[in-house]
Amino acid sequence: MARIETFTLPCPPLSQSPRRIWVCLPDSYDRTKKKYDVLYMFDGHNLFSDETATYGKCWGLKDYLEKTHLDLVIIGQDCNHEGSKRMDEYCPLEPEALYGHAPIIPEGEITGQWFVNVLKKECEKRYRIYHDRKHVGIAGSSMGGLMAEYFITRFNKVYSKAACVSPAHYFCYEQLKKMIGETDFKETSIYLDLGSEERDSKTALAHGISTLLELNHLYERKGCHTYPYLVMNGTHSEASWETIVPVFLEFLWPELY
Repeated sequence: MARIETFTLPCPPLSQSPRRIWVCLPDSYDRTKKKYDVLYMFDGHNLFSDETATYGKCWGLKDYLEKTHLDLVIIGQDCNHEGSKRMDEYCPLEPEALYGHAPIIPEGEITGQWFVNVLKKECEKRYRIYHDRKHVGIAGSSMGGLMAEYFITRFNKVYSKAACVSPAHYFCYEQLKKMIGETDFKETSIYLDLGSEERDSKTALAHGISTLLELNHLYERKGCHTYPYLVMNGTHSEASWETIVPVFLEFLWPELY
């Protein structure tokens, strides 16, 4: 069976330090000496267990690894649970609009540097996981989806795969487009999606699809291998995101299936 390990890691200068790290090891991990591909994710508490998930429902990733026997290590970092600090830590650029939210202090670049220089290096010491970008991915939903878009662009020398699930890129859309246009991407695979029930009107849904397809087109023009996906009846929830786990993992890691 797949198993979960946790440990804590300091994350200055961000608050709520140290931070809990969740690691899901596939069922073959203890029977082999080989190295494993690795997927880093945001909101680790929501990934593996309903008991720890914020809204009582997780992504079901441990169950999926057990069912498929997929040889992949998944590592999740707990978000900041203090007030609205998650919004700050998962916003990488100056917000272009707040859409009714409280003011956001963009700390996503600090979070990114911590992922690359602290979290990734510590996990590589602890586990038999690949270091090179070919075998390393990043994934997240909502603000974590925005961060996945940012990471695969800003840190393309580190990550070669990204799952950008229901990304909240509207907070810094124009800046993100500019970044993509200025980035020289290496061989990269990017999954982007939106649920058909995530917007409260046909106009809002059309706008959401339009921005997703525009970003997809920009990535594609830069040579990335992309998969834009409309999740029929999909909502902005872990229960919905669980249903697309097989879709994005098989797209990003076809060689493991």
